[in-house]
Amino acid sequence: MHISTIERLHQLQTTPSFFPVNCYLFEEADSLTLIDTGISLNAKAIYSVIKSFDKPLQSIILTHAHADHVGSLDFLASAFPLAEVSISYRDAALLSGDDSLREGETTPLKGGIPKNIKTRPDRLLESGQQIGSLSIIASPGHTPGSISLWHEGSRTLIAGDAFQTQGGLAVSGDTRWQFPFPSLATWDKEVALQSAHQLTELTPDVLAVGHGPLVIAPSFDMRQAVDRFEQLLSSKKRNGYA
Repeated sequence: MHISTIERLHQLQTTPSFFPVNCYLFEEADSLTLIDTGISLNAKAIYSVIKSFDKPLQSIILTHAHADHVGSLDFLASAFPLAEVSISYRDAALLSGDDSLREGETTPLKGGIPKNIKTRPDRLLESGQQIGSLSIIASPGHTPGSISLWHEGSRTLIAGDAFQTQGGLAVSGDTRWQFPFPSLATWDKEVALQSAHQLTELTPDVLAVGHGPLVIAPSFDMRQAVDRFEQLLSSKKRNGYA
């Protein structure tokens, strides 16, 4: 497992380089927050990293309910029973294996929904809520209930799969053929673009994503990625591919 650290954020790259999946440990003054849990094969490695800190794990936050982000949840929730498990209200259904659409949703889900997760969340999240010093931002598109996390003090954005940096910085749904998997699993590209616009307006100093390296001073590249995807979707509409 490769670990990168920026201030209070520790990126845990949890799988081999051909399919990198990140989860994150965020250090509060007296506790830890785990953001996403990787795949099930990563469980013991993540556990060891958490135990290496002299702080308790207080929260497990899931940015979205895809199997590569929740695979170690059952193991870690059992190993740290005092840690509160949180996910958005909408993606809590996906976490339970329910892939049915809700009222107003017309785009089919694209796969990646876990089928055997037993852990149920302790807290259902909405935009604007706070967990420790992290603010919840609704950023649907990759899944209907995807969220991002914002730390104002360090201007750090933990964006889940709303963006990727593996294969080049891109909005979820904009296929980078060096690493196409986030795009292939994206639920609604138009909604993903709207969320990417909103996240770009934060002008973060650090961008942390589910797949790929951390990016320092990412705002220009984020804006370019948003503009590129917007033009791509507009072109597809004009040509009748939407």
